[in-house]
Amino acid sequence: MNGSLRALAYGTNLSEGNAVHHVLAAASGNQLTYFQAIVIGVLQGVTELFPISSLGHSVILPALFGWTGIVHQQSESESAYLAFLVGLHCGTAIALIIFYWQDWKRIVRAFFNSVKTRKIESSSERLAWLLIVGTIPVGIVGLVFEHKLRTIFAVPLYASIFLTINGVILLAGEQVRKSSEAKHSHGSAPSAKLSTLSFRDGFLIGCSQILALFAGISRSGVSMVAGLLRGLDHEDAAKFTFLLATPIIFAAGVYKLPDLTGPNGNGILGQVIVGSIAAGLAAYASIRWLSKYFESKTLLPFGIYCLVFGGACWVYFGAIHTTIS
Repeated sequence: MNGSLRALAYGTNLSEGNAVHHVLAAASGNQLTYFQAIVIGVLQGVTELFPISSLGHSVILPALFGWTGIVHQQSESESAYLAFLVGLHCGTAIALIIFYWQDWKRIVRAFFNSVKTRKIESSSERLAWLLIVGTIPVGIVGLVFEHKLRTIFAVPLYASIFLTINGVILLAGEQVRKSSEAKHSHGSAPSAKLSTLSFRDGFLIGCSQILALFAGISRSGVSMVAGLLRGLDHEDAAKFTFLLATPIIFAAGVYKLPDLTGPNGNGILGQVIVGSIAAGLAAYASIRWLSKYFESKTLLPFGIYCLVFGGACWVYFGAIHTTIS
């Protein structure tokens, strides 16, 4: 009985009559299938950029689908699944680079020009150094603690709890922003511009991304909230968030590239290619939609989603955990 409940805690549906479950459960072993590669690739591409946590969903949804092999591999030091994720990160980063190609050309050119002149004069030069300053905190902390935090918290129950907390963060950030606007007679707070954002604020926004090392907390979500609290509007906060995410996502992929070329990558090259293409296409479609969305919309619906879905999963996995105990 406990064995069945433990399997259910990782999302296994015990109903024999559910045809959809049989399709999903057929892929529940340790060998990554092409079906899983496509589903997880799309999931990564969308949730990495939507403020709803890619890591949280990559833990929760496989558990709900009954893909227990994947769930178990999440917290291992080395596995074929973690090697597979390398390709997904690279695919997502490439999509971001393509979408912001003109911006990145200006940023890279401005960076080398500022190094040459030893001055920061243009807005592009300032943005280049803001991205560097914002990347350093999460880069250092991630190198030291990422694996340890994944090992402890990359399980469905904890991911559900942190996803619920992510919803609270998004809604609280919007409420604080709204209250700040209400204090001003013309209905809007004086907004900072990305071109004039201070290095201190850039550093603080970068530090906020450290929270995303916990499965369920969204990198894009917390950094957007931090940007809003530092005075940016939704459009600038989103753009800075996505530019800031690009080197971090790409570096995460490159850093773990040996996992893909080593023994753990054996037998999954096809799945890596298919999953990476799916992740890249999904990420590109997501960034196109989100860049338009945040020109006039807020984080409110994403916060509600995280509260509802995270809360429901918290109750579900919590009840199973209690039963097992």
